[in-house]
Amino acid sequence: FFSTKQCEAISRYFTSWLCAAQKRLSYLTLLDYCKNLRTFAPQMSWRPQYRSSKFRNVYGKVANREHCFDGIPITKNVHDNHFCAVNAKFLAIVTESAGGGSFLVIPLEQTGRIEPNYPKVCGHQGNVLDIKWNPFIENIIASCSEDTSVRIWEIPEGGLKQNMTEAVLELFGHSRRVGLVEWHPTTNNILFSAGYDYKVLIWNLDIGEPVKMIDCHTDVILCMSFNTDGSLLSTTCKDKKLRVIEPRSGKVLQEASCKNHRVNRVVFLGNVKRLLTTGVSRWNTRQIALWDQEDLAMPLIEEEIDGLSGLLFPFYDADTHMLYLAGKGDGNIRYYEISTEKPYLNYLMEFRSPAPQKGLGVMPKYGLDVSACEVFRFYKLVTLKGLIEPISMIVPRRSETYQEDIYPMTPGIEPALTPDEWLSGMNRDPVLMSLKEGYKKASKVVFKAPIREKKSVVVNGIDLLENVPPRTENELLRMFFRQQDEIRRLKDELSQKDIRIRQLQLELKNLRNSPKNN
Repeated sequence: FFSTKQCEAISRYFTSWLCAAQKRLSYLTLLDYCKNLRTFAPQMSWRPQYRSSKFRNVYGKVANREHCFDGIPITKNVHDNHFCAVNAKFLAIVTESAGGGSFLVIPLEQTGRIEPNYPKVCGHQGNVLDIKWNPFIENIIASCSEDTSVRIWEIPEGGLKQNMTEAVLELFGHSRRVGLVEWHPTTNNILFSAGYDYKVLIWNLDIGEPVKMIDCHTDVILCMSFNTDGSLLSTTCKDKKLRVIEPRSGKVLQEASCKNHRVNRVVFLGNVKRLLTTGVSRWNTRQIALWDQEDLAMPLIEEEIDGLSGLLFPFYDADTHMLYLAGKGDGNIRYYEISTEKPYLNYLMEFRSPAPQKGLGVMPKYGLDVSACEVFRFYKLVTLKGLIEPISMIVPRRSETYQEDIYPMTPGIEPALTPDEWLSGMNRDPVLMSLKEGYKKASKVVFKAPIREKKSVVVNGIDLLENVPPRTENELLRMFFRQQDEIRRLKDELSQKDIRIRQLQLELKNLRNSPKNN
């Protein structure tokens, strides 16, 4: 209930009192100390300082068991990702499977127990490490895997009826496994992928090829985050550095060496030109830090959370300026309100649950229930139970009418730019929509996969698929199978050309022997 200064003042007085007692000073001296404390006390505010905030009483509500998704073999992979992606139509979860990687895609209305033989997306040859829905086309999802590929899948309306093994687009450009994929927030068909080869590739899905490569990292990339219009990319890396990058040129605009605060995750805080990172302090306690994106020399504030070991995932809602912190292996979700003035970070409350979470999916704003004053929704992966629990964050309001103060205009499902416009240097804010009217309109954007032949992938003058020495036995096997497929394809192409050459030779011989030529 006391501020830091008040606690320091009280501590000083009691320390002096103890010192005086130890030195066996007179009783009058002790009375003087007490008088000083008595005169100082009325100047301090002994009441707790409450902030006026419309989100002070936000609470978390877990869905009933019949509205959960049960019987799902959630992956046991220890990779630090969410393994879950949600949009207004589908829920996708990475599952445990043998002989490759797979994930489930379940329509949101199909709650309850999922059958063991439910159809899967199972075209990857290695474990799936990340999945993300296209923000503008609700049935397009991107996945990346240990097989060094990124694949684009088109989910039919109503969900899968049988296993899907053929992707609409296969993207090969990384020489090692791919750990992260992110869609550009305002441009259609621009996808970012980060691999264990320390590179970030920018894919233009209109042509199905990488158009840019960001090669400024010296270790594995842990996280990627965009600002509101997608003109800046922030990354955290295992080399203990936080970077702000201009993605089209690959230029590092700002860089922070985080030795005392080892960063793990980063998120842009809307348009306030702030970054928030989660990480570990030098004492191995979980910590968050707030940064000015234009000056990463020192964090604005650092705050220790607790002494647990699980990774802290940050989630930011730019509409309500609320920050949610959820630890991997925890059952709790803390939430704060971000302000532009000190102390910047204001603690609100904590949602508590006994079941630990493997990861969390987040519903886009246009998929929330505005009639229940729902401002955020998590989909919590409980591995021990094979359960996916929806958790709604609700602002308690008595009125049943639309609450405009908690639902401002929000980014919708229409892209602001085409890939060519963004690559030429244009920046544009997201196309906003109101959640009051027409927020369930279907997107008019349609995905068309390009038709192209497999060939070498050259970016910035470097062939990304050239022979790179494998580091592990698995990488050696993957490279061997890829080369076998390429040899098989070339043999088929050669045999077809031989047949065509024989046909042309026979036609030429027939023309020479025809009576007209005699």
